[in-house]
Parts: sequence; C-alpha cells; structure tokens
Amino acid sequence: MWFWIFMTCCNLIIPLLMIGVGYAFIKNPPKERGSLCGYRTSRSRKSQEAWDFAQRHFAHLWIRLGWLLLPLTVIAMLFLRGRSTDAVGLWGGAICLLQCVILILAIFPTEKALKDKFDENGKPYDFL
Repeated sequence: MWFWIFMTCCNLIIPLLMIGVGYAFIKNPPKERGSLCGYRTSRSRKSQEAWDFAQRHFAHLWIRLGWLLLPLTVIAMLFLRGRSTDAVGLWGGAICLLQCVILILAIFPTEKALKDKFDENGKPYDFL
C-alpha cells in the first residue's frame, strides 16, 4: 500500500508541474529570448513577438494537458490499488512514461501555431 501511495504521488508530479508552470508562465512569462527558461526553440526566438506568443501558447497548452492528465492519472492509479508491488511499479512507470511523451508532444502544436502566425524571420503575417 505504501508503494502505491508513493507511486501515485510520483505520477501526479508531472500533471501538477504542467499546470503550475503553465499558470506561472501566463502570470509572469519569460521576457528575454536569451533566458534559460521558457519555450526555447529556434522559431520562438526569431523575434520578441514570436517569443511572447510561444510562451502564452505553450503555457495554455500545458495547463489544458495538465488538467486532462490529472484525473486520468488518478483513475489509472486507482485501478492499481491493492495490486502487487511489481504491477504498481510496472504500470506506474508506464503511466509516467506516457505523461512524459505527452509533455514533449506539446511542442508540435506550438511549433505549428508559430509557423502559421509568423514568417521565417519571426515577423507576424499581415492578413489584410
């Protein structure tokens, strides 16, 4: 039972981190393109407008994904309650791996949004 509680807490870290970082970036996004934190890709650093857009977009995406993953993680871990330590470890690790994949896949919609909104030099498209 203690291992199940430990594994559940560990698996809740990623969704809670996504939600927390998302809200932090909405409230106080990284201002400088050269900073060590933030959504840092070559496309997002082309201009200040692209940088600001990428921080907002990625933050909103992480919040939505975090709130989606949170109840799914709790439900998945509830199915593991009372199972053997090996089963909890195996499936708990698989849940964590899936969360990491989703966390990383959030890059693709943000890159697509940047590509749709900004040209290769980081200037917004003018739709007249």
